[in-house]
Amino acid sequence: MRRFSQTADAIAGTTSKLKKIGFLADYLRSLNEGDLRAAAVFFTGRPFALTDARTLNVGWSALMNAVQQVSGASDEDIHQAYLDRGDLGEMAQRLLSSSSRSSIDELSPAAVHNKLAELVKVSGAANKLSVVLDLFRSLTPEETKYVIKIITGDLRIGLKENTVEESIARSFDRPAEAVRRANMMLGDIGETAVLAKRGEFDKIVLGMFRPIKFMLATPAESEEEIFATFSGPFYVEDKYDGIRGQLHVSDGRAALYSRTLDDVGHQFPEIIDAAAGLGTKIIADGEIVGFKADQVLPFALLQKRLGRKRPPPSLIEEIPVGLMIFDLLLHEDRNLIDETLIERKQMIEAIKWPRPLVIAPFMLLEERVQLEPFFEQAALRRNEGLMLKDANSLYLPGKRGMSWLKWKKALATLDVVVTGVEFGHGRRHDVLSDYTFAVQRKGQLLNIGKAYSGLTDLEIADMTEFFKQHTVRDYGRFRLVEPTVVLEVAFNGIQKSDRHASGFALRFPRIVRIRTDKPVGEIDTIETVEKLYKQHVGA
Repeated sequence: MRRFSQTADAIAGTTSKLKKIGFLADYLRSLNEGDLRAAAVFFTGRPFALTDARTLNVGWSALMNAVQQVSGASDEDIHQAYLDRGDLGEMAQRLLSSSSRSSIDELSPAAVHNKLAELVKVSGAANKLSVVLDLFRSLTPEETKYVIKIITGDLRIGLKENTVEESIARSFDRPAEAVRRANMMLGDIGETAVLAKRGEFDKIVLGMFRPIKFMLATPAESEEEIFATFSGPFYVEDKYDGIRGQLHVSDGRAALYSRTLDDVGHQFPEIIDAAAGLGTKIIADGEIVGFKADQVLPFALLQKRLGRKRPPPSLIEEIPVGLMIFDLLLHEDRNLIDETLIERKQMIEAIKWPRPLVIAPFMLLEERVQLEPFFEQAALRRNEGLMLKDANSLYLPGKRGMSWLKWKKALATLDVVVTGVEFGHGRRHDVLSDYTFAVQRKGQLLNIGKAYSGLTDLEIADMTEFFKQHTVRDYGRFRLVEPTVVLEVAFNGIQKSDRHASGFALRFPRIVRIRTDKPVGEIDTIETVEKLYKQHVGA
């Protein structure tokens, strides 16, 4: 892992994308297949491939405990190092570098991957700690830093997955688009790298029960932008307020995968049961929604179904779900992702879908018409906006291009006050860009959400200096601040939540503007939030 760490340091030390690609390409080219498979995945900031459902189940406290035992640092040393660095990996490097340690035999990326795989199989905090200690004692401080970053999924060296793809392309002299497509199909950048090294992309096929990345949409702000984007016919569909679901069915077996490519079928047994009886082999793309009496339910109700391993029959009866199917990736043994959306829609209509599998209604527009009425109709159906899709578009897994657009409008805006601020990530690592905010109840402030988008870099820089001067309590990366800055925030929904004192959480909040004209005493109240919630869920 020494060269891995040196390469990661070099990548983190430059802002040039071309240099990052060059550093990584040179490193990947030098590896055997086992190390290549592991290192490519590690450079995406994950311990395992995207489609690998294994989880390490190692918390921050366990990692801190391991660092403390290996380094011999005191509680005070641990606390101060973390406050200074704001990063568990950086903290570990600092503490371990100051400790006296004997010479260490180098572990390869493949060996580290095997250790992580061993960690998955071990149960019990004490047993997991033993494996982590054994791993850390086999690593240099620099290597430990990056292994911790991989374990926590927080690499933060300025790499995106598409940059790793471009590096693989350069390493083995393959077309970047071929590498990107292979990774989209496999959902495993390590395997993609190995096949690139071998020159065996022609062996890749869509696999049943091996989920692939979802095609994504780009936000649109207006009708003018939409019609400027599409020169030919396009489909108009409702944008559903649920969670994406990729359905795989073959030989009486069905599975349902989320946007993170996790199997969530156990949460929605009615979908799985209906799909298993389809009698045809398919991979379909759709949206899981609360669905009752042929009407989509608000997301706040669907929320009650999420995250449950086995929902009780009473909950299934109270909040039934449906899968609104809007795309088809495979039918029998026919790969459809390289066929046009028109052809894919025709095949969707040719299949007899049993409830609660429902064809998402769509309309093909071949000439310019006003879109606002479609938007209003979608809102009446409790959907959050429109999807606009080029009729001749191919299905591009994992890609957010201009072939699909999404048009949403905010549910409402609230005037709130900032109560806490936090340093951001990536290029905003050193500025206070994440704001926790509150509404009021008779002068008492109740937190209701957190936003980190909407302000310019200049505004964030100014606010950073202001909040540093108006900090009530400093926790390192997070600060409680004097409640004096009023913001107007927009949001797309409201749901009940025990995470905030208000009992509510805003969905997709973003900052509209800083309200320098409004005193704190005039921010919105919890009563306003409750009224909006009732309107939103139809209560």
